[in-house]
Amino acid sequence: MPSATRSAATVTLPSLERYRSSNTGIPYVLSFTASLPGPHIVLTAILHGNEVCGAIALDRLLRAGIRPNRGRLTFIFANVDAFHRVDRGAAPCRFIDEDMNRVWSPSLLDGKRSSSELQRARTLRPTIDSADYLLDIHSMQHGTPLLLSGPLQKGRRLALDLSFPALVVSDAGHAAGTRLRDYGGFGDPARSQNAVLVECGPHDSPKSAEVAVATALRFLSCVGAVQMDRLSLPEFGLKGPARLIEVTDAVTATSRRFRFTAAVSGLERIAKAGTVIARDGDRVIATPYDDCVLVMPADRCQPGQTAVRLGRVVA
Repeated sequence: MPSATRSAATVTLPSLERYRSSNTGIPYVLSFTASLPGPHIVLTAILHGNEVCGAIALDRLLRAGIRPNRGRLTFIFANVDAFHRVDRGAAPCRFIDEDMNRVWSPSLLDGKRSSSELQRARTLRPTIDSADYLLDIHSMQHGTPLLLSGPLQKGRRLALDLSFPALVVSDAGHAAGTRLRDYGGFGDPARSQNAVLVECGPHDSPKSAEVAVATALRFLSCVGAVQMDRLSLPEFGLKGPARLIEVTDAVTATSRRFRFTAAVSGLERIAKAGTVIARDGDRVIATPYDDCVLVMPADRCQPGQTAVRLGRVVA
């Protein structure tokens, strides 16, 4: 099938229509089981429709015939409705009704409220519940690729073992709702299920798709689903001794007037505590301690959204 070119970007999008009629009974969800027993590995993409690098990566892996050596491997194209709006050349579409990466709590999934994203999440939920390991692929407005491990030690260990990208950020998520990587067993320290989220770089950068492919393949090798001892992949300067940033504060915008006091792109280290970095209407945002790192600042931020994370380098 022909690919569709995104008019406002520099990436070429795959047609996902071939995956509508899947082998699982769930549109755009494909699963493959090896003859040897092993864990269930899930790769998820396009929880946000405009973060297209994940769709490109999963399409490439499927076309390349990537299959598990043991256990089960599932590919999920999550918010396809939002992606299709991007695919048709419309304005970048993060979601249809609400952010699909903020609905992963039992209270919402079991509740009566309805939306396009909740309906899709409820359909995907049994597959997610059966996952032993999950990689959730995203992109961002700008900045260096990084792994989001969540706050638990098991998440940190998985991200540090993967170490691609080598920058690991440990944070507790968003005030607006629960992320997929923190859902259910992933966010329970007493359970073995584990997940990591990768931010592959800017939304419209072709390099982000290459980072997504490389990260997915390394993840499959790391969790033992696919043997790739001789695999040679581009490093992009992202491989090396892992650095761990622990997020202590997530700054949530409370008004439409949130503005940084200077241009920031992420990973700026602010030397002195009390340095004013932003204003949110009449509210002043200052660094809470010396050597504070700004993580994933958002240029365009609506009330209730995370505007920036504040963290410190711990390793």
